[in-house]
Amino acid sequence: MSTLPTPFTAAHRSYVKSLYRRMLTNELDWIVQRDLWRARALTIRAEFERNRDVHDPRALAAILEKAEKALADRKHPDPYHPPEAPDGTKWERNLPPVLGPIFDHEAYNEAHGLAGH
Repeated sequence: MSTLPTPFTAAHRSYVKSLYRRMLTNELDWIVQRDLWRARALTIRAEFERNRDVHDPRALAAILEKAEKALADRKHPDPYHPPEAPDGTKWERNLPPVLGPIFDHEAYNEAHGLAGH
């Protein structure tokens, strides 16, 4: 990522939290069983904790670039979507019926001389 937020700001803190959540979510896409995923989640947390006390902006930028690249390299090709979320397996399934007439056949038939059809 070429434009990182300025270190030690609220935007930077939000960016790091977002990166952490994206990494955890991506790992959950790869490892479905929570007990196996938990070990990987602890490894990710340890990586973030190891870099917690880095105060050099250039070093932080390099660390975050490396983390973004690692995330992009490991991105799951078919990520999990909750069933009722957009793009989920149940999205727009069993929609309620339309309450009004979609097309008024009687008026169309009368206007075009097709009264008995």
